[in-house]
Amino acid sequence: MTGTSTVSGVAASASEQARPAATPSGAGRSLIASGIGGVGASLCCVVPFVLVLLGVGGAWIGSLTALAPYRPIFIGITLVFLALAFRKLYLVPRACDPGTRCAEPTVLRKQRIVFWTVSVVLAVLIGFPWYAPLVLA
Repeated sequence: MTGTSTVSGVAASASEQARPAATPSGAGRSLIASGIGGVGASLCCVVPFVLVLLGVGGAWIGSLTALAPYRPIFIGITLVFLALAFRKLYLVPRACDPGTRCAEPTVLRKQRIVFWTVSVVLAVLIGFPWYAPLVLA
């Protein structure tokens, strides 16, 4: 058979095989998961700060630290997913068919830019409790 292959009994043409998957890549999923973990790690500290910036005040804002005990867990999850994204973007060789979108060097470059942007934002969010006294003083 030329131009077709069978996968679990279903024939697929060569154009269907070359079509990129609609789901995010492994690096994209790791970046999304690390972003969620980083936001979770900073919720206990950033939410009260944002409320104060918006003009919401009161003694009850000091009690918005219910997630503080879970902060180390969220930080660990964030670092694991950032490490997985780094591994996928820099260490694992790309297995792409020529002519597919993933084989283009600009796609990898854009993914790396997004990775480092997300990493910097997450570092700022995770480090907030340590520099918050300087910002709020």
